[in-house]
Formats: sequence, C-alpha cells, structure tokens
Amino acid sequence: MSAPVKLAVIHYSSTGTVARIARELAEAATKAGAEVRLLKVAELAPAEAIASNEAWAAHAAASADLPVATPGDVEWADAVIFGTPTRFGNVSAQLKQFIDGLGGLWAQGKLADKVYSGFVGTSTLHGGQESTLLALYNSVYHFGGVLVPPGYTDPAKFADGNPYGTSHVDGQGSIPVDDVVVNSARVQAERVLRFARAISADA
Repeated sequence: MSAPVKLAVIHYSSTGTVARIARELAEAATKAGAEVRLLKVAELAPAEAIASNEAWAAHAAASADLPVATPGDVEWADAVIFGTPTRFGNVSAQLKQFIDGLGGLWAQGKLADKVYSGFVGTSTLHGGQESTLLALYNSVYHFGGVLVPPGYTDPAKFADGNPYGTSHVDGQGSIPVDDVVVNSARVQAERVLRFARAISADA
C-alpha cells in the first residue's frame, strides 16, 4: 500500500461561505483516503472592520480555533487546494499575502511538482469567479506546480458550470451552499488526489 496523499486545504473566508466549501473538500478528500490539513490564513483586517459586519464577526468567532496555515504546511503537502472569496475579480489580500510569503520555499524549489487547485466564492452571479481562479493559478505556474482544475470531467461539473474550480454565489449571505456545490467539491477533491497519487507513483 502506498502512503496516503497529504493534502492541505488552505483558505481565507470572511463570512463563512469559502470555509464551508473548504470543509466539504477536506471531508471528501478524507473519505477518499487522504491525510488532510484544513487550514485558514491569517486575518489582515482590523478588528473594528470585522466587528462592524455581523456575519464576519460571527465567522471569526466560529473559526477561531482553526489552525493558521504556515509555509511548512505547503512544504508538507503533496497537493494544495487554495480557496478565496473574490475581491474585485482577484484573490483576497489575506490569501495573497500567504502566497507571497512562500518565496523562501520557491527559491529552494520546494513548491514545484506538487498538485494545486482552487475554489472561490462570490456575492453575485458573474462576480469574478473565473478571473479570481485564473489570477490564483498564475502563482502555480511560477511555482512549477501541476495545476489540476476539475474541468468538465463529471456530470456534477455540468450542474455547477465552472471548470476552473468549485464556486458558489452566496447572494450576500442569502444563498447557502447546496448539493450542487458539495458534489462539485467532491469531484475536485477526488481528481486532485488522483493526480497527486500518479505523480507520487512516478517519483
């Protein structure tokens, strides 16, 4: 028996939607036999900004015990799935700062030859899901990573409609994550693990 794939699901979530998707990915990967670390990145927003938004403050309290990702978690992992809400069609500052902090590992070649994928949440339809994931994936090219998007590889992806990664429109918090998103997350997690196993077998 080969060793289980080591997967890090690293995300930023302000009001909880991206965190919910992260949990679904982590649970699907665990069921598929992976060793999983579910991690958040450090918050950069001031406490008064968080306190001014009820949903943001509630999620901050609910996720207080979730471990904060470090570069060591990326070095440990065979595969990494990054998650972010969109910010003007781009990656959130919190996740971007974490990625920018991986320069030391990049310089040592320790980000290369791992599998990477991503997921996203937006408030509105057409609110930047694709552009955010494409922006996120620019970093993977620089890493020398192996990008594994879900693609249209399963009927669940035709329901979800996003070949770039699992995504959800939350309608300013009025639309909860549903079975379409859960199934999309499962497909993505399983596909990431499949390719990570293949790379590991060839190593």
